[in-house]
Amino acid sequence: MRFAFLGAGAVGGFYAALLSRSGCDVSVIARGAHLEAIRKDGLRVLSTAVGDFTARVRGESDPARIGATDTVIVAIKTYDNPTALPLLGPLVGPSTTVLTIQNGVESAEQVAAIVGERATIAGATYIATAIDAPGVIKQTGSHRRVVFGEFFGATDAVSDRVRTIESLMKAADIDAHAVADARPAIWEKFIYLAPFAAFTGAARLPLGPIWADADSRRAFLQAVTEVEAVARASGAKVPSDLAPKVEQYVAAIPPSTRSSLLIDLSQGRRIEVESLLGAVVRRGRALGVPTPMMEALYAVLKPHAAGLQEKN
Repeated sequence: MRFAFLGAGAVGGFYAALLSRSGCDVSVIARGAHLEAIRKDGLRVLSTAVGDFTARVRGESDPARIGATDTVIVAIKTYDNPTALPLLGPLVGPSTTVLTIQNGVESAEQVAAIVGERATIAGATYIATAIDAPGVIKQTGSHRRVVFGEFFGATDAVSDRVRTIESLMKAADIDAHAVADARPAIWEKFIYLAPFAAFTGAARLPLGPIWADADSRRAFLQAVTEVEAVARASGAKVPSDLAPKVEQYVAAIPPSTRSSLLIDLSQGRRIEVESLLGAVVRRGRALGVPTPMMEALYAVLKPHAAGLQEKN
């Protein structure tokens, strides 16, 4: 199967390299020094979980040079969507499937606005990776889990195309889980991720000090409850015991864990404040669901949305 990745950064680059190593035909859309390094030396992965290796992938800045593929995986940061998603056009043919694994709950609709609902599937990924140098991806944890399925018109059964992609991912040592309906999995991750990004970003701290303080922990769990309420009001079929499970999950996370939003913020980059916090606030207002904790954190982080670009 031919894969193309829109985005070959920490997440997309890691999965692209694994699929290439397993024998898939993989192309990536990238730019700058990262693209040049990929073209010259391949994609280098540093990982204790899957081993250190170099994968040869085709790197292009112009998707028209790649053309239509079987599967496109969208792995860019959501703040790039307005300029990057239109690049999907040349990669999509009549039978192409586009899988978005972006953060947040708005990505599938945004992708479908470009390629159509029929072509679009969606999922959530759990992974900790970073660009160590141009062309080099370092996995900082062991998770490499992707839960994905149909998003529009989902039925009670896993579709054939989702099952096929799952089998190829598993063969590439990716912990892939095919589901009939991607929406519950996407919301479950979001209910944890939005407060995690909000608190670590606003506090400029990893999770440990926040969770160790009783007041901060209580506020964090209030934010989880707010996002869960928005999810249910949106029609998401999330488990009734999700909040306690999120609390258990967060309690087990290493104290040094930082959200990608905090990492980007500390490096002066743009942050995914709109797709994480902003999405909660906007949906809450539209549905009449109060989200005071998330609104306050959104107000704190929103001025940093553009990173240092705004100040230069």
